[in-house]
Amino acid sequence: MSQVTNTVRFVLDGQIVEAQGARRTTTVLDYLREQMHRTGTKEGCAEGDCGACVVMVGSLNAAGTGVDYLPVNSCIQLLPTLDGKSVKTVESLQNADGTLHPVQEAMVACHGSQCGFCTPGIVMSLVNLVQVNTSPSRQVISDTLSGNLCRCTGYTPILEAAAQACQNKAALKLQDSADVPLLKKIERSGVPTLSLEGDLIVQPVVRTRKGHEFVSPATLAEVADYLVKHPGATLLAGSTEVGLQVNKKFTRPDHIVYLGNVAELKKIHDTPQAWHIGAVVSLTEVESLVAKAYPDLAEVMRRFGSPPIRSTATLAGNIANGSPIGDSMPCLMALGSTLTLRRGDQTRTVALDKFYTGQKQTVLQAGEFIEAVILPKPQAGQIFRAHKISKRFEQDISATCAAISYKLTGGKLTGVKLAYNGLAPSPCRAPKLEAVLEGKVPADVQAADLDAAITASFVARDGLRATWAYRSLVARNLVMQFIEEPTVEAA
Repeated sequence: MSQVTNTVRFVLDGQIVEAQGARRTTTVLDYLREQMHRTGTKEGCAEGDCGACVVMVGSLNAAGTGVDYLPVNSCIQLLPTLDGKSVKTVESLQNADGTLHPVQEAMVACHGSQCGFCTPGIVMSLVNLVQVNTSPSRQVISDTLSGNLCRCTGYTPILEAAAQACQNKAALKLQDSADVPLLKKIERSGVPTLSLEGDLIVQPVVRTRKGHEFVSPATLAEVADYLVKHPGATLLAGSTEVGLQVNKKFTRPDHIVYLGNVAELKKIHDTPQAWHIGAVVSLTEVESLVAKAYPDLAEVMRRFGSPPIRSTATLAGNIANGSPIGDSMPCLMALGSTLTLRRGDQTRTVALDKFYTGQKQTVLQAGEFIEAVILPKPQAGQIFRAHKISKRFEQDISATCAAISYKLTGGKLTGVKLAYNGLAPSPCRAPKLEAVLEGKVPADVQAADLDAAITASFVARDGLRATWAYRSLVARNLVMQFIEEPTVEAA
């Protein structure tokens, strides 16, 4: 293992690339196109929506014998996050003898491309899929392509191309064995650097003459120490929010702390009562974790965004961002989730429904960050329901998302927890509506009482996504639907 300071090193098709002199907010897309001349990767929306920029980012597997890939929207990923990893672009797919990957050949044969602008991203999404699933169902293929927009062909030829490509299973796996020793060579150290006095030193990946820097710590202690010294630093995990700020608002944070290499924050601790979900656990992992216990939460996660977004975005990041229409928060609040917050070597636990103090405002103190999300496991007889309302069913911003947890005891609603997004400056519980429901037989709950509680709980606001009249009506109707569905009496 070796280290080069102020240099981003990654593997591209069997060679180590040393990116020097790039600013800390250079995107992967810009570097690939402008410096590596990999122009197959396209910029469409520059906000992670259209999928034209999808590439595959690889890391050594746990055994160190192969490469695990994630589909990534390169337009919102920052170049320094690639340090120690590998990249595959659409140009990487051509074999040494000039033949194309089966997905590319099938796209041609099935007429899955017309103008071709979106095609590289579609191909990369499908190639990433077949690395782990060589016999995907049509639904899986459709979900995989949910973040790739095509304005020319319609999607049927593309779906047919994916199915046809999988008939040649022997050729689907990328020939990346040459990348493994190179990834080991540039692998980032998991041991922190100490000064002669024994103090932690977080080595920058990129540092400017003005002292601005991008750091990639390997341990939780390094993160905590750095944030105490630089409380205004920007935390970066999936880059689905920071990347937008860089592209759309041209922000250039002075200090960026990338959490993607902190092993402690990637873990899920399973206890009999709850899951302790580390701050860097992706939405894809959470979706898989809760699929059986809370299928409605998993469905909200599935609709959260495309596979490239869900594979990089984190649950803790969605919470910390604090959007009034954040989708995970109502579900987590209804389930009684709490947060482990850390500053230095001190931690505290805060209920998620007490975390927000206003729009994009939280109880986080200077230098404090979310270490883990604690999600309680289902209790006997507990009923959980959640649903997101949006103009477009897939991958759209919420008009509102509602979630409820309760039990039926003696035919009556008990232990009711109800939460929304989109109705207030931040996601929140709805205690006045909970009071209307608590102790009632579902059939006795009156729509008028819920309407009155909504009026008393929230300030009427029209928004870009919906009028208040629509939001408030939906908020009431979702509750009625949640309690009218077939339920199971608590033991």
